[in-house]
Amino acid sequence: MSPVLAGVLQLLALIVALGLAYRPLGDYMARVYSTDKHLRVEKWIYKGIGANPNTEMRWPAYLRGVLAFSAAGVLFLYLLQRVQGSLPGSLGFASIDPDQAFNTAASFVANTNWQSYYGEQAMGHVVQTGGLAVQNFVSAAVGIAVAVALVRGFARSRTGDLGNFWADLVRGVVRILLPISVVGALILVACGAIQNFAGIHEVGQFLNGDSVGGTQQWNGGAVASQEVIKELGTNGGGYFNANSAHPFENPNALSNLFEVFLILVIPFALTRTFGRMVGSLKQGYAILATMAVIWVGFTALMMWTEFAGKGPAFDIAGGAMEGKETRFGIGASAIFSVATTLTSTGAVNSFHSSNTGFGGGINLLGMQLGEIAPGGVGSGLYGMLIMAIIAVFIAGLMVGRTPEYLGKKIGTREIKYAACYILVTPALVLGFTAAAMALDTPGNSMTNSGAHGFSEILYAYTSGANNNGSAFAGLNADTQWFNSTIGIAMLLGRFLPMVFVLALAGSLAEQKPVPETAGTLRTEKPLFTGLLVGTIMIITGLTYFPALALGPLAEGLAA
Repeated sequence: MSPVLAGVLQLLALIVALGLAYRPLGDYMARVYSTDKHLRVEKWIYKGIGANPNTEMRWPAYLRGVLAFSAAGVLFLYLLQRVQGSLPGSLGFASIDPDQAFNTAASFVANTNWQSYYGEQAMGHVVQTGGLAVQNFVSAAVGIAVAVALVRGFARSRTGDLGNFWADLVRGVVRILLPISVVGALILVACGAIQNFAGIHEVGQFLNGDSVGGTQQWNGGAVASQEVIKELGTNGGGYFNANSAHPFENPNALSNLFEVFLILVIPFALTRTFGRMVGSLKQGYAILATMAVIWVGFTALMMWTEFAGKGPAFDIAGGAMEGKETRFGIGASAIFSVATTLTSTGAVNSFHSSNTGFGGGINLLGMQLGEIAPGGVGSGLYGMLIMAIIAVFIAGLMVGRTPEYLGKKIGTREIKYAACYILVTPALVLGFTAAAMALDTPGNSMTNSGAHGFSEILYAYTSGANNNGSAFAGLNADTQWFNSTIGIAMLLGRFLPMVFVLALAGSLAEQKPVPETAGTLRTEKPLFTGLLVGTIMIITGLTYFPALALGPLAEGLAA
């Protein structure tokens, strides 16, 4: 079987699996966030944290819950790392330095999982499972909760109530993420991923059964359980530095495809949840179609550019094999890299720095779109709905009509919130990139010069501010400058957009529904899907094209 055909068949199998899960999972999540009933374990949690799950919150109160909970998470995770050297199960690792502890705490609470350290050489069992894995669950649940609040803003009228943050948070963890993670971890263990609390083992190095001298140290750990939630929650931080290219995390081709499925299944299924909650499945299908068109298009482009290399080395290897995991090949690596950069996951099974110039540009552009195709859990849906509001507004300007979306008028206040949302991340990415390139110290961390070196810096801040977490793998980011600035970019890139999303949700919920007329833009039709795709590409292109031209495009054209 040719490598190209193998890649195409894997993509088709993935689409079928996602299609089978779409309806039941989407409907189930709609029921989870619509019911008034509480499970017994949920009642225990509410009692323990002193929350009343039946109290409705307006958007300022909902936002205070999000920010207070996340701030507590940053503080707890920071302190846990700072005292690691005194904790049992630390595997002999010292406490984490302040700048790196801040960066890691910000990273995992912001659902980014950017890692400027070697996991197997820095973090013990307590920090990995009691700190990082816990944040993988709750940060994902926060993202879903904010998305659900925005959906309620569209679904409700003449009220500012958006639900209860604490109830949405707990339900997301208990009813959605935990059950799927338990099943997923068992599947990964069956595939060969490890799950233990073993210490460090020193093993000899062998080649064809013969010792070649020297030894290596390997850690044990609760890897399968953390691997499943890092993908399912679109987190991405690996137990090991090699991330999903490590055989302890991703043992074979089956586990690789399953992990890609985990990355995509909730973000895609949330479009059906959206359709159910607003009372129109067709609206959900329109958002789904937009996400699917971009995802399939990017995957096809990535496979083409990675298979289309020129020269004897490319011909012998069947494509651009440098930096690729030989167990999976180019096709599976292309599918994984697009899935991880079009969502806020950041897990990698190959080095993105080793992609062709255009391939690296595709990964960059996927993140710069706002990771909305299908995006992170929750963040992908609310990001796409913001883009839908922008598209409706543009269409209204074209025909001279006040724009409406799902029966709600998009007026001055709503469009200001949407505009602020889409401007936050580019300002962070381009501002920090410019500062890093202008100063001497950050530039010393670049492995490469020229266009590729610029891409390393641009990729780092794009990944951080968009809460992705993947790295270009050529940048030494474990410095005070990068730990601090990327940490700030991650926090602002996560929580500032949430402010505008929740404010928009509150504004929409207060409105009186507008009856549909003959002049109403039909947002469930293919025409609107095309308009939405065009709006996304144009806004992103106008924002980032100059920076992309200096980096991956210049590198690709020079190849």
